[in-house]
Amino acid sequence: MSKCFKLNWAVTDREAGKFLKEFLVKQEISKAALTDIKFKGGKLLVNGEDVTVRYRLNEGDKIEVHFPPEEPSLGVQPETIPIEILYEDSYLLVLNKPAKMNTIPSREHPTGSLANAIIGYYQKNGIQATTHIVTRLDRDTSGIVVIAKHRHVHHLFSKQQKAGTLQRIYEGFAEGFFANPIGVVDEPIARKKTSIIEREVNAEGQYAYTSYQVLRQFDDFCYIQLKLKTGRTHQIRVHMSFINHPLLGDSLYGGKKGRIGRQALHCRTVKFIHPIDRNLMDFTAPLPIDMENILMKSKPLT
Repeated sequence: MSKCFKLNWAVTDREAGKFLKEFLVKQEISKAALTDIKFKGGKLLVNGEDVTVRYRLNEGDKIEVHFPPEEPSLGVQPETIPIEILYEDSYLLVLNKPAKMNTIPSREHPTGSLANAIIGYYQKNGIQATTHIVTRLDRDTSGIVVIAKHRHVHHLFSKQQKAGTLQRIYEGFAEGFFANPIGVVDEPIARKKTSIIEREVNAEGQYAYTSYQVLRQFDDFCYIQLKLKTGRTHQIRVHMSFINHPLLGDSLYGGKKGRIGRQALHCRTVKFIHPIDRNLMDFTAPLPIDMENILMKSKPLT
């Protein structure tokens, strides 16, 4: 049976005397969420009784917030597709996405996406939720994707992303020899005017910041680690191409195919503060087989 999403707290002496609305705002429940709770089937309970946001709190009160049920988007059909779950609790999923799989459906690939698989998983397990993608990856980029199980949890993750407390670390293979083993690409990115897909460095674009470190240098490519301060579409791919080190296999941005049939990019590590219990979470996904095989067959420079 499907269950609604809810949160609960016990009122301490420090919160006694405050209005419930003030308390909920402090818990980072947005005005939009409070409006949905009021008009779309949610509940505010104190000691098991319905109340309004004007209720004045007493020490020891038990607060429950029942959020309205969420229905899956009609544009995302449930599918039975295996997913690799690195972590799951009542609030979020952490998955390891393979390459050649969309995060969400597209015109070219309307089915078979990670979102389709998640909706299928939710239905099978009686989870009343839709897909809230926190960290999206390109179709041909492998690695960790974070999913919020509820709109409010997604809201909390968005605040972390703006604050820079959600960290993603990528690993990839970039062409050429890096004279500087550590560097930064701090260039704005915009959609290319002649393409609906391709991006480019453009002074009129959005601020974008990528730092990189060479992990291992080979004859004609290097194994690099990349960290993002921003999350623009195709950011790593555009920035690496801009400094004349496109990713192996990334033909859209000048990379050569041959060794690998996709851009050689993998989201290896994701770190964040759990949006509800505030614990530090740290996840790692090993390099996929296609990238691991390239490392095994290549001899690093000494």
